[in-house]
Amino acid sequence: MLPALTFAPELLLRAQGPGLGMRAAIFDVDGVLTDGSLYIGDAGEVFKAFSVLDGQGLKLLAQGGIVPIVITGRDSAAVRRRVADLGLKHAHYGVKDKLAAAQQVLAALGIGWEELAVIGDDWPDLPLMARAGFACAPANAHAEARARAHHVTAARGGQGAAREFCDLLLVASGRYAALLDGHLTTLDAR
Repeated sequence: MLPALTFAPELLLRAQGPGLGMRAAIFDVDGVLTDGSLYIGDAGEVFKAFSVLDGQGLKLLAQGGIVPIVITGRDSAAVRRRVADLGLKHAHYGVKDKLAAAQQVLAALGIGWEELAVIGDDWPDLPLMARAGFACAPANAHAEARARAHHVTAARGGQGAAREFCDLLLVASGRYAALLDGHLTTLDAR
């Protein structure tokens, strides 16, 4: 069965990058994996809402051989729990200099900037977006992030933007159809 999802050929070429697709993708949290709202309880605990669509996208990205990396300026138990629940191996919390954090993880993974995709929504993400091979921003990102993005998602942050980004990277790398086919087959039918 053919995938229902399509992207413009020129966008796919840009998102593919060198070789057979991007090797890693960096995700901001507030405004990308969430809608940017912070709910703070009486005891100071922070509550955040995450989209299951986005979470599935990050899992599929990893299954497709593209390393998902979370780099966020805030640190909270909610974010750490979500990252752990998704089984993500690379996450940096409370980061003041996202560029330095990205440099470290890319060096450790042996990945160059041209093989990296980034999705960010605000000024702290701009240095990453300027250097990455492919930069993306959610529909509700700050104007400066949208202006520097190669692609602005139709979906808003925390409401499917990260999933759209993941799907785009997987389609561009040629891995989307095989992942979809694997999910269409049940264990009983194999």
